[in-house]
Amino acid sequence: METQDVLEQLRAFVAARDWSQFHTPENLAKSISIEAAELLEAYQWSSDADLEQVKDELADVLTYAYLLADKLGLEPETIIADKLKITEEKYPVEKARGSSAKYDQL
Repeated sequence: METQDVLEQLRAFVAARDWSQFHTPENLAKSISIEAAELLEAYQWSSDADLEQVKDELADVLTYAYLLADKLGLEPETIIADKLKITEEKYPVEKARGSSAKYDQL
């Protein structure tokens, strides 16, 4: 499914419920953090998390992230591509391959 299709479905879902009034950037950012914590909770006591729970929580994180990007007039693909370019510069393959070190420690 294309990002635009997902955004259109999310917009329609929110509009039908008149929830846009609650979707301030601040509230959406809070919601991302809350849902990310619920995603992490799936792994709290074991690295073998229930895939259905992980899928549901990840969907919640992505939903709020898409809604925040939309609210701010940002295109998810564009901001990801832009950030990837920056990260590629920080972590050149010849230095970063197979390493988990932070860029300033490579």
